[in-house]
Amino acid sequence: MAAPNKKYAWTATVGEKGQIVIPKQARDVFGIKPGDTLLLLGDEEHGIAIPCKEAFNELFKSTFDKNNTEEKN
Repeated sequence: MAAPNKKYAWTATVGEKGQIVIPKQARDVFGIKPGDTLLLLGDEEHGIAIPCKEAFNELFKSTFDKNNTEEKN
């Protein structure tokens, strides 16, 4: 079965210390570099998600913008 356009699936093995290795293709597709910080979101019913860096940046931007707006009022 062919993968839908821009959709991917990979597997990762969890090591003894709880670490996972993100597959090279995934790192290349999403521009993940050594030293990058990743945000892990978890839902006990749906699993774990790792949003793209842009979503991570938008989350913090909206949080800080909201805090700045509230502080000014």
